[in-house]
Amino acid sequence: MRLLLVEDDVMVASGIKLGLSDAGYAVDWVGSAERALEVTQSESFDVAVVDIGLPLMDGLALTQALRKNGHSMPVLILTARDALQDRVQGLDMGADDYMVKPFELPELLARLRALLRRSQAATSATLSFGPLELDTAQRQACIRGSAGVAQAIELGPREWTVMEYLLLQAPKPANKDKLLQALTGWDKEITPNAVEVYISRLRGKLEPHGIALRSIRGFGYRLELLAP
Repeated sequence: MRLLLVEDDVMVASGIKLGLSDAGYAVDWVGSAERALEVTQSESFDVAVVDIGLPLMDGLALTQALRKNGHSMPVLILTARDALQDRVQGLDMGADDYMVKPFELPELLARLRALLRRSQAATSATLSFGPLELDTAQRQACIRGSAGVAQAIELGPREWTVMEYLLLQAPKPANKDKLLQALTGWDKEITPNAVEVYISRLRGKLEPHGIALRSIRGFGYRLELLAP
C-alpha cells in the first residue's frame, strides 16, 4: 500500500516513515500542505497521514482541499490537540480518523489497516479468496484446506504487498500501474518488469492450491479459482 505522510517536523516524520516502511508501506513524505496538494495532482495514494499543525495551510484545510479536489483516499489526522471540538472539526472537514500525539506505532498501524479495509469494503483483518487467507494484522498467509487445516505460505515483503493489493481488489482485476505505485515510493524505483517477477513468484505459490493469477492485457492482474 502506498501512503502519503504530510509532516513538517523532520525527526517525527523520519520516525513515522521508518515504522510504516518496516510494516510494508511504501511511504512518500512531504513537509507542507501545499506540496501535498501538488503531488496528489499527479500521484495516487491509498491512504494519507496528515499532521494538523502544518505551516501556512494546516492539516484540516489540506484535508478539506483534498476532498474538494475529488480525492477519496482515507485521511488520518495526527495532532497534539485533544479537545472534542478539534476532533469533531477534523472529521467534519473530511478526515476519516484522528490520533492524538504522542501515540504508539502499533495503534497507528491498526488504525491504518482499519481505514484501508473500510475504503475497500473489507470488514475483517483477514482477507480471503477461495482457500487463500491473509491475516493483515499478524502478516501471515496460509492456504486453508477442506479439513480446516492451514498451510502457511512464506511471502517476501514485496510479495506480501502484491498479494494484499490483489486480495483487496478481488474479484475485480488490479491495475498494474497502481500496483507498481503500491510497491514503491519516490526514493525507490521498481520497473514494470520487476512486478512481473513478483507475479511469477506468486503464481508458483498459488497455482498448486487451485488459484490462478490471470494477466489482463493492457490493465493488470486478477485472482481466479482454477476449475477442480
